[in-house]
Amino acid sequence: MQHVPQIKVPATYMRGGTSKGVFFKLSDLPAAAQQPGSARDNLLLRVIGSPDPYGKHTDGMGGATSSTSKTVILSASERPDHDVDYLFGQVSIDKPFIDWSGNCGNLTAAVGSFAISNGLVDPARLPENGIATVRIWQANIEKTIIARVPMSNGEVQETGDFELDGVTFPAAEVQVEFVDPAGDTGSMFPTGNVVDTLTVPGIGEFEATFINAGIPTIFLWAEALGFNGTELQPVINENPETLAMFETIRAYGAVQMGLIDSIEQAQSRQHTPKIAFVGPAQSYAASSDKEVMSNDIDLVVRALSMGKLHHAMMGTAAVAIAAAGVVPGTVVNQAAGGGERKFIRFGHPSGTLRVGAEASHSAQGWSVDKAIMSRSARVLMEGWVRVPGDCF
Repeated sequence: MQHVPQIKVPATYMRGGTSKGVFFKLSDLPAAAQQPGSARDNLLLRVIGSPDPYGKHTDGMGGATSSTSKTVILSASERPDHDVDYLFGQVSIDKPFIDWSGNCGNLTAAVGSFAISNGLVDPARLPENGIATVRIWQANIEKTIIARVPMSNGEVQETGDFELDGVTFPAAEVQVEFVDPAGDTGSMFPTGNVVDTLTVPGIGEFEATFINAGIPTIFLWAEALGFNGTELQPVINENPETLAMFETIRAYGAVQMGLIDSIEQAQSRQHTPKIAFVGPAQSYAASSDKEVMSNDIDLVVRALSMGKLHHAMMGTAAVAIAAAGVVPGTVVNQAAGGGERKFIRFGHPSGTLRVGAEASHSAQGWSVDKAIMSRSARVLMEGWVRVPGDCF
């Protein structure tokens, strides 16, 4: 029996923030995969190694976690005042499914670097030394993001002394600015309220903040769920009943946010909305045994991604935390002590993160003009990925 040989597809394996994924130029993909559809999805599933019933991604580039099972497709932008179009695919580990409904804020930090290094930014716009401003069109959510990438001797500067909790080694700092993160997606608070009651049959009633900023997110009080907000991954991820509870709450929250019509549809929308729980500032030992002190943070936050507690914090969820944190009365704002503020410093399982946002209120409700955070990024490997020629 004859078998189709493997093909080579140019690709770059990159870390961005606390995530990593496989990056492609759109023009480098096989012709059939240059358009949305089953061919593209099947190709990327095979690249990552999904679906994998063993949950290991042994036969692919994925890392068998939500933060390492990611793909990115980039192309030069034809939009005015933008350099690159950025399309993100969150790959399910155990199902033949890619969720295209949201962005990855962490990998956003690597988009500017890839775009510069792969000729997607006009060289005339790049300094020999200094900071390059890369204007990104995030195609999943149709938003503008600005990445400020350090340059040295005409090349992207990846090494540096910027430390990011959740990442082992220091690197160069990349500032990422999410412009109008809610914008024309409708109200930043889809119910019109900064706090709602979320009723989940068989589980309970919860005070919740629903927000569309960065990524649709549901914020709950940790205490109402039986937690304190300092939990690390094993406490949540090794308890199937707890994970099932969170997924059920997420599904009912998605209906109340107007993202889906029925809770059954949540299975086909695993990437969004996110669900997070918060508590007041308190000291705890992070996953690295680093001591996080209560006087160094405003609150503690834990967030789930693709059904599991994240090891640090998703970049887009950090935008949601910033946006909710600066609006008086939200669950996040209350946990941080209430009142008006310009930035939030929160504790997550790997340490701390500081995020800023600018919010304003009008007759139409609350809006956030921008949210800003610092991440880092670097190339891990570049060349080609190989996949069976008939996998797509």
